[in-house]
Amino acid sequence: MPIKPPTLTVGIEEEYQIIDPETRELKSYITQLLEGSRLYLLERDIKPELHQSMVEIGTVVCNTIQEARNDLVQLRCMIDDLARAKGLRIAAAGTHPFSSWRLQEITPYERYLGVLEDMQDLARELLIFGMHVHIGVGDPEFAIDAMNVLRYMLPHVLALSTSSPFWEGRNTGLKSYRSVVFKRFPRTGLPAMFNSYADFKNYVDVLVRTNCIPDGSKIWWDLRPHHKYPTLEFRICDLCTNIDDAICCAALFQALVLKHYKMRRDNITFRKYPIAMIEENKWRAVRYGINGKLIDFGRQEELPAKQLIYELVEFVDDVLDELGTRKEVEHAFTILERGTSADQQIAVYERTGDVRAVVDWLIEETMRGCRLPDGSPNII
Repeated sequence: MPIKPPTLTVGIEEEYQIIDPETRELKSYITQLLEGSRLYLLERDIKPELHQSMVEIGTVVCNTIQEARNDLVQLRCMIDDLARAKGLRIAAAGTHPFSSWRLQEITPYERYLGVLEDMQDLARELLIFGMHVHIGVGDPEFAIDAMNVLRYMLPHVLALSTSSPFWEGRNTGLKSYRSVVFKRFPRTGLPAMFNSYADFKNYVDVLVRTNCIPDGSKIWWDLRPHHKYPTLEFRICDLCTNIDDAICCAALFQALVLKHYKMRRDNITFRKYPIAMIEENKWRAVRYGINGKLIDFGRQEELPAKQLIYELVEFVDDVLDELGTRKEVEHAFTILERGTSADQQIAVYERTGDVRAVVDWLIEETMRGCRLPDGSPNII
């Protein structure tokens, strides 16, 4: 049976830090922040998260990457306005440079209290911030086939997004400490390989029947078929500080889905590698970001991560003009040249010796490119 073409719609979710600009600490303030803002809540996907110092947003379903960028710009500006009105700011990064999870308040909603009861300290210390990208696929069989193949490329995009080098005031030596914290949760990390959608559905059904999970929403892999929407959800990325970095990662994911569809349509296969091999590359991306080496398992040799990321962009080159995303995807070259958010945070700290200066940089960089000189959203 032929596979239906993916719809390639785009949706982006981001989780922002709520910051007290005086102390630069995280502020447990989401309930107060959203008070009096019910109109925003009704019109847009803005909601609390597990910790009161986090606010989550989601774009509308977008047909193009440019639409997604415009909506994300408007949402960052909207949340920034809400925060400023309360004397606060927002920041985008995978971890806060020094605030402790031990001091954060849990949002008193039933769903979060349930997670807390289930996960205990694992939930309390989950003070991490990510970006999730939904790409429309439609056909569930294609979703599984794409997940089996595209998981190979996930470490490359993670490397581009790294933004969490600090944890509780320490330079951890890792570029994505967020990945390490999240790995402690069950059903996280790289996805397993499935033979078909029926095979995947049976896995989920068994977990539900045996009271492991209530539904597929509690499968938190780096890439998963969404339990409710006809999308593939890419969940591996740190929260990108710079908005153009975020859009670059989203555009790469969209291009990879289309590239895989065209290869599949033309009966061209990309070898599926064991999860143990791909885990080696994920670890390297977590540890070194774009500045280490990744393994090319086809060549069976390690090569500079920057070279392999460059080759990844070349891999999707033939679909970029069709998608209209050449500018957005080739922004990866800018990231490779100037460094990721993690690299820039470390540079600020090495220059100042002050983690509070890192927070100041994050606050400024989060809104860079989001506003025009008159303060209005920078939409295109």
